[in-house]
Amino acid sequence: MTDQKNLVLTIVISIAILFGFHYFYERPRQLAAQAEAQRQQALVAEQAPSTVPGATPGIGADAAVPAVRDRAAVLAETGRVAISTPSLHGSINLRGGRVDDLTLAKYKTTPDKNSPEVVLLAPVGTEHPYYAEFGWVAANAGDGVALPKADTVWTASANTLTPDSPVTLSWDNGAGLVFERTFAIDANYMFTVTQRVRNETGAPVALNPYGFVQRRGTPKVEGTYVLHEGPLAIVDGTLKEYKYGDLKEDGKTINLSSTGGWIGITDKYWLVGLIPDQAQTTDMRVLHQKAATDIYQIDYKAPAVTVAAGAAAETTHRLFAGAKIVGLLNEYNDKLGIDSLDYAVDWGWFYFLTKPFFHGLDWLGVTIGNFGIAILVFTVFLRLAFFPIANKQYEAFAKMKKLQPKMEELKKKHGDNREALSMEMMKLYKEEKANPLAGCLPILLQIPVFFALYKVLYVTIEMRHAPFYGWIHDLSAPDPTTLFNLFGLIPWDPPSFLHIGIWPLLMGVTMWLQQKMNPSNPDPVQQKVFMLLPFIFTYMMAAFPAGLVIYWTWSNLLSIAQQWFIMRRMGVKPT
Repeated sequence: MTDQKNLVLTIVISIAILFGFHYFYERPRQLAAQAEAQRQQALVAEQAPSTVPGATPGIGADAAVPAVRDRAAVLAETGRVAISTPSLHGSINLRGGRVDDLTLAKYKTTPDKNSPEVVLLAPVGTEHPYYAEFGWVAANAGDGVALPKADTVWTASANTLTPDSPVTLSWDNGAGLVFERTFAIDANYMFTVTQRVRNETGAPVALNPYGFVQRRGTPKVEGTYVLHEGPLAIVDGTLKEYKYGDLKEDGKTINLSSTGGWIGITDKYWLVGLIPDQAQTTDMRVLHQKAATDIYQIDYKAPAVTVAAGAAAETTHRLFAGAKIVGLLNEYNDKLGIDSLDYAVDWGWFYFLTKPFFHGLDWLGVTIGNFGIAILVFTVFLRLAFFPIANKQYEAFAKMKKLQPKMEELKKKHGDNREALSMEMMKLYKEEKANPLAGCLPILLQIPVFFALYKVLYVTIEMRHAPFYGWIHDLSAPDPTTLFNLFGLIPWDPPSFLHIGIWPLLMGVTMWLQQKMNPSNPDPVQQKVFMLLPFIFTYMMAAFPAGLVIYWTWSNLLSIAQQWFIMRRMGVKPT
């Protein structure tokens, strides 16, 4: 009776946790996020504190602007230089000379080819401003040098920036200094920004070049420990990561210094990164400010340049703004000497497995032409590599399964005398040379491999919007079908917590079948609790990308086949 009560209690608690999580946490969180978004849209953008590294208050800040407006209207308010490359569309704002309008030509917001391009950068005045800016700041704050600001209007040498035609912006401060900013871009996502200053004042001028990226509003993130989204930096070869939540809570500026390296803001698939001269020691910052909304910024200030009277000086900076394609990041590492740019992809603790797994999957995907099939083939290769280890695991399971009739007899013989039952079982294990823990070590050895593959499928852009077959048009998104409208037969769209698709159900069935083949837990209550796991995992995995669920289902099927073969070979009848 006690066992039955415990079982019922366990089931009730499990269901309460699952549904209570959605009703008391997830649903209020979503409603709060919607309310906050509406509040932000109604606010007037206040003047932000100084955004220029080392500047006095007010320099580099935007003047107050009207409430959120249509993107097209904001873009039409200022003069602009168009950006047109095979990978990027957008423009450079002549007011401030900043890159604040970028969309990704090769990536759409949905798998539909007619959907809009992914918006990466946006100007102040839109809902989520996000932009990059370069400039100069006086090395000595008291010099009183007139420098370009956020409201400075530049003159452009051409109307369009392309990979074959750089564009130079120029501005004369009217006091003997002429500033030029030349933008060049390759066919992918790398800007090269060359800043020049001509000194016609009759006296030397000392200036520090800088660059910053500012993001206004806290972006929606995956919110999982598997993936970092937010500011990050490579400081003297070491990766530093900072979460939005921590920056908001601490409200402080993080000061860094590095020879080489870079600093940026990463999303799951995109990166906006500043890359200073790799031979110099550069001061970098990560900071959070609060105005009408949260403001996140990463920036750097390079060593001062002294421009003699009648002379000129120039510095070169780079800006990466685009998709985190591993092969492209590695190419920039090699050709431009950028330190660890591929660390923008969150490889995780098991990077020594994750990186080769990615390259193997990527090669298979390109060779086969379907990333979903590549996942299935790669899983087979993994199973072959672990075949000897898995064999030992399943042999141990088979041996325990073979002993179950004898174990049942011992239970009947000793009843509730657990001490006597335990001694008899240990004696039985010794006589039959069976070890109930022998199957655990192979499982532990496979955990890092599973997690590394899971990481690859979850964080790399190559699976984004990659189709499989049938109803799966995007391996990076959850299975779109759901049991609760009979997979589309009933014209009803259930709430998100009731979306349990076909592939998660198949995964749950294969997990249940695999459990039935394993030896039963001697504790009947634990045995019944374990039988609940396939149902719990089915519910949990329904929200995961379809590519991961397909991998898990296929892996379960391969495990069942291997275990069935070993059990037959050992004379144990599979159940």
